[in-house]
Amino acid sequence: MIDGEERWQRANLALACFALDPAAAGGIWLRARVGPVRDRFLAGLDLAVRGQKVSRLHPNIGDDALFGGIDLATTLGQGILTRTKGLLDAPGVLILPMAERAKAGLAARLARALDDHRGLSLIALDEGAGPEERIPECLADRLAIHIDLSDLALSDAPGLQIDTDAIVEARRLLPKVTVSEGTISDLAQVAVRLGILSLRAPLQALAIARASAALSGETEVDEPDLLTAVELVLAPRATQLPESPAEEPSEPEPPQDETPPTEAEDTSDSEDTPHIPAEMMLEAARALLPPDLLARMEAGRAARNAAAAAGSGAAKKGNRRGRPLPSRAGRMGGDARVDLVATLRAAAPWQTIRRKMTGRDDRLHIRMSDIRLRQFEERSDRAIIFVVDASGSSALARLAEAKGAIELLLAEAYSRRDHVALVAFRGDGADVILPPTRSLVQTKRRLGQLPGGGGTPLAAGLKAALELAALAQGKGMTPSIALLTDGRANVDLSGIADRAQAAEDATRMARAIRARGLSGLVIDTGLRPTRGLDGLAKEMRVPYLPLPRADARAVSAAVETALETA
Repeated sequence: MIDGEERWQRANLALACFALDPAAAGGIWLRARVGPVRDRFLAGLDLAVRGQKVSRLHPNIGDDALFGGIDLATTLGQGILTRTKGLLDAPGVLILPMAERAKAGLAARLARALDDHRGLSLIALDEGAGPEERIPECLADRLAIHIDLSDLALSDAPGLQIDTDAIVEARRLLPKVTVSEGTISDLAQVAVRLGILSLRAPLQALAIARASAALSGETEVDEPDLLTAVELVLAPRATQLPESPAEEPSEPEPPQDETPPTEAEDTSDSEDTPHIPAEMMLEAARALLPPDLLARMEAGRAARNAAAAAGSGAAKKGNRRGRPLPSRAGRMGGDARVDLVATLRAAAPWQTIRRKMTGRDDRLHIRMSDIRLRQFEERSDRAIIFVVDASGSSALARLAEAKGAIELLLAEAYSRRDHVALVAFRGDGADVILPPTRSLVQTKRRLGQLPGGGGTPLAAGLKAALELAALAQGKGMTPSIALLTDGRANVDLSGIADRAQAAEDATRMARAIRARGLSGLVIDTGLRPTRGLDGLAKEMRVPYLPLPRADARAVSAAVETALETA
């Protein structure tokens, strides 16, 4: 891993490479929270793209703003269909804040615009708090440069130095920069060995390497340019740690009487030369990759699956309240609410024809097909069901952790529309201690005294949580399950101490939770990771998180990280 100062220098170089040919690079995926570090990067971006059109988007921007629409006032006033231009109609740089919240429709439209070679580029500002919050994959694949400044200290991020005169000179030199066929082959080989399946990545790395050569005043891509391309394009996309190639068996020595090649015929390293840069690029990539890359990726995928399934509640459409959506065609009546402006936009292009058909010029002609109805997206309440292991000697500690986490979550429940429930399992069964509630007073009273000790009927706890989740879904809530335990199941569903049958019953309940589409989290509170709990989490298709020294705040933060929406 590199230090903060080197990361900031790399971000400076990335901006310069991007400024030479923004459309060829596609754009920049910047992962950083809102703050002074990101502000300094964006100030450098303003200098780098000075003279180009820069437009700021919104995650909920509509198609009229993107592609253009009908100028309603001009159309109705002059009787001539007049259209406005969209942000995607002219070349320029698009900036998308909160890109991790962009919906699939907007991501697809932006990806198509980048593919159409309209001279557009995109700066995606990812403000996600963890690996489960990230920009849509179709956008990440089209943005050449990936930069992560999420934990960079302000002291390591001085003002970026952008030499605009050097960029102008390098832009003139860029068309003359050449790349050998062996270099192109090496970039493709490095991408494959890093587990990158997209064909765009090597092409984007090639574009960044050419830009780096132009900034250096060279007309041929050299090793430092290739390393820059690996650092900015290929290494952030890696999905596996590259392994060193197996040594090939040595060839038998030629006979003694064979005439050695002359200087003109010497081919000692001619075939191996193209592969030397590839190994150097792989070594550079290894230095940039974290040692726990695979673990981080697996945790991020599991957390994203959980967040997608639950989050802050499932989205549902309505016509009364919630986040506004684009209007839809429909008929008046019932509880439907007419979108007057959208209706006029739909009717405006037909006014000239309709006036000629009716012979009346003194009125607006509205047809039933013009009617547009308002739509809203509302999120249901979220129910977090804690399933706590109250068996064994450490039951009191686990129950204390769960109690504290529940109270912390409920303290902010009103702003997030959360309900919290508690299921405790011990002895030969499980009990619903606290049904889904938002009342902090009732919660403290119910959690005052809880019994502990006995066997571990894990399957009974999961079954009770599954039944409670079904009741919550029936009330319109979106349930999630958080399991806290440090031991393996040893009591089956019938209440008999049978370790083998108990494990089978727990697996069956985990599969039932997965089949129901419920999200959640398995928290291992043991001093050492408990064998089998990670497998149970896989059966439930939820993240597995060992927290040997968990307290209430750690449990609360883990649940929020796994279940919070993008």
